[in-house]
Amino acid sequence: MCGIVGFTGLKDAAPILLDGLHKLEYRGYDSAGIAVRDGDKTRIVKAKGKLQELIEKTDSGKAVPGKCGIGHTRWATHGEPSETNAHPHCSDDGTVTGVHNGIIENYRELKEKLLKRGYEFHTQTDTEVAVKLVDYYYKKTGGDVVDTIHKTMLHIRGSYALCLMFKDMPGEIWAARKDSPMIIGITENDSYIASDVPAILKYTRNVYYIDNMEFARITPGNVVFYNIDSEEVTKECVTIDWDAEAAEKGGYEHFMMKEIHEQPRAVRDTLSSMIKERRIDLSQAGLTEEQIRDISQIYIVACGSAWHVGMCAQYVIEDLAGIPVRVELASEFRYRSLLLDPKGLVIIISQSGETADSREAMNIAKQMGIRTLGIVNVVGSSIARDADSVIYTLAGPEISVATTKAYSAQLIVSYAIAIEFARVRGKIDDARYAYLLSELDSIPDKIEKILSDKERIQWFANKFSAAKDIFFIGRGIDYAICLEGSLKMKEISYIHSEAYAAGELKHGTISLIEKDILVIGALTQPALYEKTVSNLVEVKSRGAYLMGLTTYGHYEIEDTVDFTIYVPKIDEHFAASLAVVPLQLMGYYVSVAKGLDVDKPRNLAKSVTVE
Repeated sequence: MCGIVGFTGLKDAAPILLDGLHKLEYRGYDSAGIAVRDGDKTRIVKAKGKLQELIEKTDSGKAVPGKCGIGHTRWATHGEPSETNAHPHCSDDGTVTGVHNGIIENYRELKEKLLKRGYEFHTQTDTEVAVKLVDYYYKKTGGDVVDTIHKTMLHIRGSYALCLMFKDMPGEIWAARKDSPMIIGITENDSYIASDVPAILKYTRNVYYIDNMEFARITPGNVVFYNIDSEEVTKECVTIDWDAEAAEKGGYEHFMMKEIHEQPRAVRDTLSSMIKERRIDLSQAGLTEEQIRDISQIYIVACGSAWHVGMCAQYVIEDLAGIPVRVELASEFRYRSLLLDPKGLVIIISQSGETADSREAMNIAKQMGIRTLGIVNVVGSSIARDADSVIYTLAGPEISVATTKAYSAQLIVSYAIAIEFARVRGKIDDARYAYLLSELDSIPDKIEKILSDKERIQWFANKFSAAKDIFFIGRGIDYAICLEGSLKMKEISYIHSEAYAAGELKHGTISLIEKDILVIGALTQPALYEKTVSNLVEVKSRGAYLMGLTTYGHYEIEDTVDFTIYVPKIDEHFAASLAVVPLQLMGYYVSVAKGLDVDKPRNLAKSVTVE
């Protein structure tokens, strides 16, 4: 989340900053602010809420004169969303003003040191700590900005993109980067800074990419780059010539990351299509309540990630609705001697609706006289046309080969089927029904919360980007979560990864555990939590490096594992919708760290339309 813009040149800065922030709104934010230099004065204006509040507060920038400035849209991480916590921040005497993307992991330690040196803090943010750390070194070095930023970068742990203005240097902006993106655009007389290309594409297509652990001095129409050793480095200017496909990325480096961030919207839209007046409407599925009560068995047939959705749905449907469920790989289903119950329902899950094995499996079921229901994302696709009925996921076009938002939308449909079948068959009362619907409604916001803290996952992924083997373990729904997490890892990072039911470790898998091998344990199911912890202890005793994935509140897990990712609490049946997001991000960041083509992994296609 968060977005940075900067400008220095011959034009008024504020309108350009506001326009750039508008182009970055897709990143998500809860507050915004700008700081503009006018002579020897710096004026900071901030506002909580939508960018429009800041635009009105500054009269579209007219009320904030000056030719040099920085701006920021903030997504709260450290400190609540508020005008006080919004960026930019400045040092106590106004010497340094700055904005920041990312997370400073050692900000508490740095803050304690600065407090002892007389600094005061007025916000809850890690960014204020960074700005005042810069101020401290600036004064300590006698105003040597290069040495100041060098020392600051060496002392900060975490991820950051920093933009800084110094009172003594009008017309200059200094930028530093570690893990958070930043670009610099240049024209003859003006210079632009942004988190992403869309913010400055209106003004220039000539850009420089500031690399990891580098910093830069930006003046009107010019930029000088330095490496972490304070040595000047030369860079080539790149001309941005986006085609239509690249423009669709919305400023994200890859479609996969864009689509990960589109999951809250995909879930909301799919829910909205299925829930009418606080009731689940399965009329599009063509199933009457009498037919639902008469179903004796459900067969879920799918491939890849869609099969993992089926594995999760199996646990949820059986537990809530009390209907036996079998999950079948379409490539196996179509070649077996099938013993299907005539009163059964075959559910075929496919993003494209064109998956060859799934299509053929559906045709076999139809030939046997078994009712078929397609869950697909593409209107008018083969499965959508040929199934007896269809439920559409509203994920929108998914470009990246590794599915993310379509998977999440498919999960939501499976939850809705489970809940409605449970109600119709008398397995849950009205109060339980209403509670489950409210939990479904909470999923999009909770996914957004997870995405707001993705920098920690990026740091951890970089740590293990050279891994040769990774194991995922869990029980029940957690096992289904691990299957998808493992697939995401292997298909885009090319690291060998496997998912195992945690209870199966002692039946062979534990022999593969060696010192420092990464084992990721999913622990979102309360009844199975302690058993999975025991399995993690088993592999830890054999030298494994452990990552735990659990819900907020289970902080005791930190006594067992080396690194923990927390997701918001939710009814345990729906945990996969939240727990899968960090695992998607893990796979993505490992692939990026290895310099691979995230959206187009080798040997894979988006839709497998041939056997």
